[in-house]
Parts: sequence; C-alpha cells; structure tokens
Amino acid sequence: MTLRILATGGTFDKHYNELNGTLGFADSHVPALLERCRLTVDVALEQLPLMDSLDMVDADRERILAACRDASEKAIVIIHGTDTMPQTAAVLGPANLGQTIVLTGAMIPYAIANSDAMFNLGFACGVAQTLAPGVYVAMNGKIFAWDNVQKNKAAGVFQPL
Repeated sequence: MTLRILATGGTFDKHYNELNGTLGFADSHVPALLERCRLTVDVALEQLPLMDSLDMVDADRERILAACRDASEKAIVIIHGTDTMPQTAAVLGPANLGQTIVLTGAMIPYAIANSDAMFNLGFACGVAQTLAPGVYVAMNGKIFAWDNVQKNKAAGVFQPL
C-alpha cells in the first residue's frame, strides 16, 4: 500500500526567522520528518503551495480536492493549518472520493521544541491505513468525522461540534 501525503503548510511547516522573530514558510520540513519517523510504508509526498490556512481561499481548497481526486492511493494524509482545517474537510467530505483522507496539523511548528507535529503526522499516517473510506481530522490522538469537528481556540484542541 502506498500512502500519499499532501503538504499544504500551516503551523506544522512554519520556520522561525531568528532575525525578525516571525514565523513563515521556506522549504517543507516534511521530507526530513518522514526520514525521522522511519515509516516502513511507501509514501508519495506531494507538496502544494505552503500557506497559513487563514490565507486559504476556495481555489486553494479546490486544488487540494483535485490533488485527492488525482491520487491513485486509497489512503491520503493532508498536512493542513489548524485554523481552517474543518472548512477544507467540509469541501472534501461531500465529494465521496472513495479514499480514506485524514487531515492533520500542529499547534506548534515542527521546528520548535515540544511540537506536536511528529506525533500528529505519525498518528494520521497510521489511522489513514485503517479507517474506512471517508474524510477525517486526526489531532492529538483523537479522530473526528469531517462533519463533526471544530477547533476550540481557547483550549487549543479539536473537539466534536
């Protein structure tokens, strides 16, 4: 089985600029992270334009949908910003693509100490291979159906609606 990973950015893939103290995008961390994870399944990595999910517009979500439609793999993990992850899931869910699509992200960038990125990616890769076809959000050890998830910004967690 080959697993497809779509990297779209989000906090997960942000870099810290020590000159001005900001977070932004450069090269994706995902190739190095996959090496560290030592996955033993075949992985096809596809990098879409990296962006903060707050900057995503309908065309960006359509690009993600098209990438899923074009994928031959039955299991897809999408690395996505957490702020609008449910909105992207709401575009993918009704499309009924017949694949298992799992969105995940991070509250702390991979490059910063105590990040949840590596755990969330590993968890998402595991459940993408075992869940029934459909669209899910997998964050911090929990799995949510695409139409029953929200980010609780005050608590910094995902929860059912």
